[in-house]
Amino acid sequence: MKYISNVLFIGITFIAASCSSEMTKPEPAGIPTEYFAASGDGVQTGGTQMITIDTPKGKMRVWTKRIGNNPKIKLLLLSGGPGCTHEYWECMESFLPREGIEFIYYDQLGCGNSDDPQDTALWDLSRYVEELEQVRVALNLDKDNFYLLGHSWGGILAMQYALKYQQHIKGLIISDMMSSAPLYDKYSVDVLAPQMDPAVLDSIQTMEATGNTNNPRYMQLLKPHFYEKHICRLAEWPDPMQRSLDKINPSLYVTMQGPSEFGISGKLENWDVSQRLPEITVPTLTIGARYDTMDPEHMKWMSTQVKNGRFLYCENGSHMCMWDDQQTYMKGLISFLKD
Repeated sequence: MKYISNVLFIGITFIAASCSSEMTKPEPAGIPTEYFAASGDGVQTGGTQMITIDTPKGKMRVWTKRIGNNPKIKLLLLSGGPGCTHEYWECMESFLPREGIEFIYYDQLGCGNSDDPQDTALWDLSRYVEELEQVRVALNLDKDNFYLLGHSWGGILAMQYALKYQQHIKGLIISDMMSSAPLYDKYSVDVLAPQMDPAVLDSIQTMEATGNTNNPRYMQLLKPHFYEKHICRLAEWPDPMQRSLDKINPSLYVTMQGPSEFGISGKLENWDVSQRLPEITVPTLTIGARYDTMDPEHMKWMSTQVKNGRFLYCENGSHMCMWDDQQTYMKGLISFLKD
């Protein structure tokens, strides 16, 4: 009995010590103490903030939502489309909080939870640049903490913003977007289109030329022959991504991008800042993918043209490589932010 008592005593002591050790276990390295702290003393909104902006058509509101608190790394996410919602960025929640990285969702005007004035005069790149600057000010982002990540159309907006306001940026990430719409058009015609079955390509281009893109047959052809090869290569598209695409603002998309998936024919048709890239002096990461709609070699070249550039290549990814080459994308992004 004495032996059994000693064993029980030792076991209980060991368990108690283990529990004490777990209770005093330090936080994971890199996560600030205040990362999950409440914001202020008032009613908590889960980080949501509606921001009033000035536009040529009066005051309007755009939606943002902050995840976490980190005074040194605040990553603002610019969605693509144009016209997509923030939702396809929800994959960030599986990676950035455990690294202590604060990030901010943002629905641009006309998208998602933000106001939709239904006025094509407001679908304009220079106006979106000024909107972004107002959002930055409202969120108290500055050169000591502000990282800007633009994907696709968001990459166009990020580059144009940096060329005017880079004094407020700590780091810039351009994901899956070339610096020239005409060069993107050329890549679409010379590289992407020939990869498609000629009969399918002819049917798609005929519907685009005749303004018949609302025909169900258009998407029935486009999804398996283009989207599933160059937009996202996962067998089943993730729910956040699908939700975002389902909510795209068609007026905004067609006005700026144009109706065709092969190149740009809207307001952005002649947009080109490729010769101005050396003006960008803040640390910059460009991200390209093997199966992307954008030329990954051009993305690599862009990283050599900015003053302080780095290139991340997603070997297995496409346009949504934050989903279909996720580990590569997130590891490279996190490394850049923490450097």
